[in-house]
Amino acid sequence: MKYTNLGRTGLKVSRLCLGTMNFGPQTTEEDSFAVMDRALEHELNFWDSANVYGGKKGEGITEQIIGRYFAQGGGRREKVVLATKVYGDMGEWPNTSRLSALHIRRACDDSLRRLQTDYIDLYQMHHVWREAPWEEIWQAMELLVQQGKVLYVGSSNFAGWHIVQANEIARSRHFLGLVSEQSLYNLNARTVERDLLPACEAYGVGVIPWSPLGGGLLGGVLDKPTEGRRGGMEKQIEDNRAKLEPWEALCKELGEKPADVALAWLLHQKAVTAPIIGPRTLEQLDGSLRALEIELSDETLKKLDGIFPGHKPSPEGYAW
Repeated sequence: MKYTNLGRTGLKVSRLCLGTMNFGPQTTEEDSFAVMDRALEHELNFWDSANVYGGKKGEGITEQIIGRYFAQGGGRREKVVLATKVYGDMGEWPNTSRLSALHIRRACDDSLRRLQTDYIDLYQMHHVWREAPWEEIWQAMELLVQQGKVLYVGSSNFAGWHIVQANEIARSRHFLGLVSEQSLYNLNARTVERDLLPACEAYGVGVIPWSPLGGGLLGGVLDKPTEGRRGGMEKQIEDNRAKLEPWEALCKELGEKPADVALAWLLHQKAVTAPIIGPRTLEQLDGSLRALEIELSDETLKKLDGIFPGHKPSPEGYAW
């Protein structure tokens, strides 16, 4: 396994992040345990979850599965850099969601209980919430760090200016602030290149791309049987066929699977720490590791930019 630092921190994480969103809804607990075992066999130490994952509101099913896995002992918890999230709706009352200090404190304690652990390595805000001032949010996060319940704080689905605002206020409070940002980023979704990636690079915030295969669109869909495609994908395929045909042809020319090339492309992006892979099976997990070995030449990267045009950083992208 290859490792890198998480943003500007000294924390070492694997170049691929195990996403656990399928644990429960798509993958049984027994199979989830097998996937986590295999991840440790591959020395994949960076795992991501969220309190809302699992399909049943307020229950945190996915976190519970991970907690029961850790409870088996054998150093399982100690080997993992564990990330989870706060924001989503976990109940019916007014303060059971979002980023008030009250909800952050309660949500963290609930996640710790479900995960059967004393601390969360990376506690991420699942979305930005403009109603809570950053002073309130950072006060709550600082307390969790002081109590040893949280080690690092990250964000998800933020804009570039949110990264700047959050970290400048954290700096004024002598707090480390955001060390990572989890965003939608793949060859076919490159909007973050305009403002978010430059902000993350400037502030030493590691980028953790979610949906690295574009919901399966970059996984070789043209060669897959129609009945094997996800629901609602036919329209996406037709809307993107002009890109997908040269994309899959280039992957065949390289002798690599499209999914592996898509992950490898993200690993070649300077700001990216680790794309999130969400395997439902052991085979999918094993297959994802090939991306770590693929070296893309400058010529290939230019061809990919020609198929999936990116965005120049602002303001150069729209001004002289």
